Amino acid sequence: MDRFNDGEKLLLSVRETMALTGLSRNAVYSACHRGQLPTLRVGKRLWVSKPALLKLLEESPLNATLAGK
Repeated sequence: MDRFNDGEKLLLSVRETMALTGLSRNAVYSACHRGQLPTLRVGKRLWVSKPALLKLLEESPLNATLAGK
């Protein structure tokens, strides 16, 4: 349910989001609860939309600064 046909995951767990972003567990949960990360709650599990997270990271001002834009 959380995968494209090509095997790419659509949803990331909090742990996977931590690994991708370098944020701590508390920082990921705080950002989710503040609405700063695109999330989906399934039961008690919190999932982060990978495509939306990657788009958010690409569009961030920090990314533009690091890329020299």
